[in-house]
Amino acid sequence: MLRLAMRKVKKEVVELVESAKPKRKRQRTRGDKDEEPNGPACLSTHHTFHDPGDVTHLRTLLLRWYDLEKRELQWRTVASTEADVNIRVYAVWVSEIMLQQTQVATVTDYYNKWMKRWPTVSDLAAATLEEVNQMWAGLGYYSRGKRLHEGAQKVVSELDGQMPVTVDDLLKQLPGVGRYTAAAIGSIALGHVTGAVDGNVIRVLCRMRAIGADCTSPAVTEALWSLANTLVHPERPGDFNQAMMELGARICTPKAPLCNQCPVRSHCLSYRKVHAKQEKTSRKLLGKEDVKPPALLDIEDCRTDGICPLCPSQPWDEELGVLNFPRKPAKKPPRVERTLTCVVTRHGQEGEDEFLLTRRPNKGLLAGLWEFPSRLLQEEKSEEEHKGALCADLSSLLGVQVIGSSLNYVGEVVHVFSHIHQTYVVHTLCLRDAGAPTQTENAQWLSRSALQEAAVPTGVKKVVNLCDLQKKHTSAETKRRKKGDIREVKKRPRGVKKATTNKNKQLSLTSFFKTTKQEP
Repeated sequence: MLRLAMRKVKKEVVELVESAKPKRKRQRTRGDKDEEPNGPACLSTHHTFHDPGDVTHLRTLLLRWYDLEKRELQWRTVASTEADVNIRVYAVWVSEIMLQQTQVATVTDYYNKWMKRWPTVSDLAAATLEEVNQMWAGLGYYSRGKRLHEGAQKVVSELDGQMPVTVDDLLKQLPGVGRYTAAAIGSIALGHVTGAVDGNVIRVLCRMRAIGADCTSPAVTEALWSLANTLVHPERPGDFNQAMMELGARICTPKAPLCNQCPVRSHCLSYRKVHAKQEKTSRKLLGKEDVKPPALLDIEDCRTDGICPLCPSQPWDEELGVLNFPRKPAKKPPRVERTLTCVVTRHGQEGEDEFLLTRRPNKGLLAGLWEFPSRLLQEEKSEEEHKGALCADLSSLLGVQVIGSSLNYVGEVVHVFSHIHQTYVVHTLCLRDAGAPTQTENAQWLSRSALQEAAVPTGVKKVVNLCDLQKKHTSAETKRRKKGDIREVKKRPRGVKKATTNKNKQLSLTSFFKTTKQEP
């Protein structure tokens, strides 16, 4: 009994002492999901630049390369030489909108023509949307031109003609300007110290810091912006951001990166990993595995035990090398559409053929642009029903009765948008009457030369080319047949039938000695 009492007292003393001790925080284990950390602050240093010396070195190497190798582009010249802030911001804004989803080589001519016609934001605001669409024709993603026009009109009407001069104001006040575009304009035209993350920069940073998770995920997006803001040069932010984009466009390319020409490859984890594996393989072939070369860097992977939101979910593929990064989500296949299209022509009053065009709705794909009368084909309806509906539309436009048999089938044209695989089923209709219809807001007649300059999408020009080829082929075939008939008449006298020969029939020897019958 005494022993039991002593044990009880001892236990109570121990509990009292333990309760008096300060409580320590319980360590989070992998099973704890209630308070998962998120954001760049909790990321492994493997995916960041934790050494300020590395950041300084990278800036120096990249800007030195950019100063020697950069392409001379008009908007860069304006950004670095134009004293008027309003013109400078406007010029960079136009370039950044044009460069969305479009390569520099394609943009250059469009940009130069645009700036020559509308050198200031006030000039653009005074233009009509039709003129803007006409200038934009062929560049694609036509809503960009419309947003530029809307933005210019807003600047003139609401901001007294003065372009926004802060990143926040650019983002809030200009339609079509997102996080990247605002940062790019702010750094390039205004010298604001901010990073800018576009598609090229995403690729460079993902490879440089071995970021292999889905590059469109929120965690990766925020990590990349944090990296960009860390790296940007405080005294040359615009040049640094353009150097990163230039590096991604010309060296760190999507499919065939030129790693040996990269000025910052010493800071690229993907390159170092590939280089280390190549060194290891070559030493193995030479039988020098036991001796570690002094130049071979130790390549460590992320040490977060599989919970890092930036690490790839798939293992490293040695055949891909640096192409392991970045990892993009699988693209959805484009929507397949078929459109019944009719090219209606008439002989114009000046002798040149004219084409009937109708305006597309103001919203949606190719909003406000001109096209040939068309009908989207639907699976639940037959071809005859669609043709009948198109004929009804044409009858209403032309003021004459159009029937399905009057439409001549030409062929099909394929045009692929970013998300639509479009096939135009092309027919033609040639009118004899040159008088009707009169031009309306949503229908007009255009000559061939005017059509080439009008605000029409690329698909319309492809349809015209198909019709021209078919017409040329038909004309050539007709001429060939006529020439063949003439040659045949010249060879044979009138009333004499064309001789038939059989190349496979063997003639007898006596046939060569027969007397030729003389003609009367």
